This record gives sequence, C-alpha cells and structure tokens, in this order.
Amino acid sequence: MRTTLLLGIGATLLTSCTLKPKEEKKPLQKPNVIFLIADDIGYGDLSCYGEKTIHTPNVDKLASRGIRFTNAHAVAATSTPSRYSLFTGHYAWRRNDTGIAAGNAGMIIKPEQPTIADMFQSCGYKTGAVGKWHLGLAAETGGQDWNGFITPGPSDIGFEYSYIMAATGDRVPCVWVENQRVVNLDPNDPIEVSYKTPFPGEPLGKDHPELLTKLKPSPNHGHNQAIVNGISRIGYMKGGKQALWEDENIADSITMKAVGFIEKHRKEPFFLYVGTNDAHVPRWPHSRFVGKSGMGPRGDALLQFDWTVGQIMEALDKAGISENTLIVLSSDNGPVVDDGYQDQAVELLGEHRPWGDFRGGKYSNFEAGTRIPLIISWPAVITSGISNALVSHIDLYASLAKLTGQELEAGAAIDSRDQLATFLGKDKKGRDYVIESAGTLSIYDGEWKYIVPNNRSAYNKLTNTELGNNKEDQLYNLKKDIGEKNNVASEYPDIVARLKAKLEVEISH
Repeated sequence: MRTTLLLGIGATLLTSCTLKPKEEKKPLQKPNVIFLIADDIGYGDLSCYGEKTIHTPNVDKLASRGIRFTNAHAVAATSTPSRYSLFTGHYAWRRNDTGIAAGNAGMIIKPEQPTIADMFQSCGYKTGAVGKWHLGLAAETGGQDWNGFITPGPSDIGFEYSYIMAATGDRVPCVWVENQRVVNLDPNDPIEVSYKTPFPGEPLGKDHPELLTKLKPSPNHGHNQAIVNGISRIGYMKGGKQALWEDENIADSITMKAVGFIEKHRKEPFFLYVGTNDAHVPRWPHSRFVGKSGMGPRGDALLQFDWTVGQIMEALDKAGISENTLIVLSSDNGPVVDDGYQDQAVELLGEHRPWGDFRGGKYSNFEAGTRIPLIISWPAVITSGISNALVSHIDLYASLAKLTGQELEAGAAIDSRDQLATFLGKDKKGRDYVIESAGTLSIYDGEWKYIVPNNRSAYNKLTNTELGNNKEDQLYNLKKDIGEKNNVASEYPDIVARLKAKLEVEISH
C-alpha cells in the first residue's frame, strides 16, 4: 500500500508520507479530510456567494481559509444520484436504479463497488459517515431488519463508523441508525416499515390533521402519511416509539456525532462524511434558530447549517488539527423552496434568491439544479481565494486518490478524473466540460450548455420549478446568458453537433 502524498501540480510523490506546508515549519502528516455536504442549499443561500439577505459567518470564515469555487457542479439535481456519484466517482445516470430512494430501499452502492471511503481506508485512514444517507440499506428493498443488525450497510462500503438517517427527514423510518443498528430501540416495540400499505390503527396525516402539531403537508405532495412528532411523512411506520428522532434536535445529533468522531480520531488521519439535513424538508430547526433569519423555517435552517459548520471548525481548532484538515463544503443539488410542507418558505422568501442568478432549482436541468456552492479549505497548503475553474463532484474521488498517492483499483471511479491541481487552486481552468443529470442529460463546457431533448414536463407545479425539459434541442451561452433565457440552438448548429458528439462519447463508455 502506498501512503505517499502529492503536493500541487507536477510534484513528485514523496515516500515519507509527509507534505511541506506553505511556509517552512515542520512536516505535515497526511491531511484529515471532511466532506460537509448540505441538503438542498443553493448557490445563493450562503452569504459568501453574494446574497445580502442571509448571513452565514461560519461558512464565510471557512471560505476565507480556502478556495470558493464559482463554477462547481453536482452530478445530479436530486439527492440520491448526486451522493451516489460523489461516493463512487461513477455517473449515476449510467444506471437505472439511482433515483430518489425510499426509506426502505436496498443499498444502491453494492459492497463490491469501490468507494472513496474504501480508498481512504486502504490508505490507513479512519472513516466515518454521519447524517443524511439516502443511499439505501440492506440487499434489497424492504429487506432491512430494523430490529437487529442491518446489512449490508456503510461498513460494507468503507465506513468503519456510521450514524445515519436511513433516508432523509421526510421519509420513514424516522430513527437514527448507528453502526447499522437502530439507536434506542425498545425490543418490546419492534419497528415495521412499509411504502405500500398503511398499518391498521396508525394515524395518517391525511386523515388526522389535528395531530399535525408542528407542520402540515403542502397539498398533493404526498407528505401526508405516517405521523412522527407532529409532522406527517412519506411512507408508513409502526413501532419504535422510543427510537424516534425529534426534528428540532436533528442538527444537534449530527453535529455532536461529527464532533465526537473528530475528537476520537484527532491523533490519526481520518475521512469523515457529514451530511446535514439542512435545509431539506421538513424544516423544523432548534429553538435557538427559530425566527432569527426573518425567512421562516427555511431561512432558520440555513443559520442552523452555518452553526454546524462553526461547531466542526471549532472542534478542529480545539484538537489542534485545523491547519492540516482538508474540508470540502458543498451541497448535493440546487435549492427548492416549497418541497412538501406549509412552512411559509415561499411567502417569507422576500428578496432572498436561493438560486442566485441561475434558472431552475432542485429537479431542474437548468443551472440552478446542479450549480452548487463549493468551498475547499486546507489552511496548511491552500492559498485562499476565488476560483472560476469548471469543476464537478465526480472528480473528488480520483483527485483525493492522487493526493494520498493511491492507484485506483480496476473498476474504481471510472468517470472520475484527477483535478487535484484545480481543487488546490493551482490550475485555473479545470474540466473541459461537465455532464449533469435531471431526468435528461446536459453538457456544459464553461461557455456553452446543451440540454438533450425529451418529452417530460417542462414545469413542476408542486415545487414551482422550471425543469428545463423541451422536445427541441436547447443551447445556451452562459457567458452571455447566465439565466438561460435565450435558446440559440438553431443559430449555432455546429456547436450543438459538437456538444452532442462529446456527450455521445461519454455515454458510450
């Protein structure tokens, strides 16, 4: 096993497993790596990205210690395929089973498939996953033993420690799963989960609105089934009352477990994935944040996310390992305002623009679906600044393998490319193009964006989102038309043909 490290572009792999810091002080050991992945937070939801209606000081502080990317992209415009590609370096659209996962979905990443956690583990890192998972558990849908050991799970794809939600906040089961066992489960109150048939005697949100003491579902969204802590969810659940989470404590639980992992492994290199629930629905922040944003629960959830970032940074400072910890802060996809609950997110939005200057949002082929915030901080090595380089989540796997001196095993991260120099601020250009997915595919080369024609709906009435679907070719010049208002495909058939050809080559691989 090679444990060498690379510093910068064109550097020689070192056999001592150390790095030289920016200023000659003492050799650095292998950097700790943290993925801090927000949920449904858009390009305009963080103050360091220019929006004046929100103040996220801890994220701003992290950005001041690293590189803020302005042209960064998730692979997909929804959670499950985005996280799948982040962990595997494999385009989710190459498979037909990576759609938004139900709470009882089988594990989408199979144990035999290499992951970025496997890569870090093979290099001697301690590995952990905390927070939102949404990648399925067990071998098949409905195959989970919620009352025993759930397998396969995170430990089978490289994570030694895990404390996760089985899916996401709006889907049952609403319990924490630590090292593949439900936390605080009373064996005399076993859990049952179904996404097909309700359990007799268990009240549902659609039938008992009087029991919805915290949030009520938006009409026709489907969040009107099992009731947990005064909020109705998607899916049916019975039992496990002692194990149920309280929504106002979700961020605290995730943060506490992440900080605990950092403290436990502060003297050895670690890779930690932290998936926050903020700002995904249902939004029910802790009372510390309620009313602080002036934008209702969604805005308060953004402040709660910022607090989580601050707590993790403080834990690194206390442990004395901030300088040599590489933090990747990003979001799984673009923002959505009304995504299933009557939380006044639309009414209280005011002048805030979660999508920034871009069109669309979560679920959309337009830029706001996958153009996401990305900050990379590694104070010992990275010089702070802003990068306009074109980058994609897909390349983090191969790039960090390069950083740790690892040769990718056969079949690993087949779509991931080494962009380490770009992520460390050495290369200002980045990728030649990125490929994005939101029901159909699009390709963007830093100037021109082409969206593949399709027959799907052009608009999602439930979320008030333009989906970017069209039966015709779509071509936008994002250098001149960042809002994708003017389809110029008929004016530039040669560019359409060129981007189509590039996309076809990728699809054929």
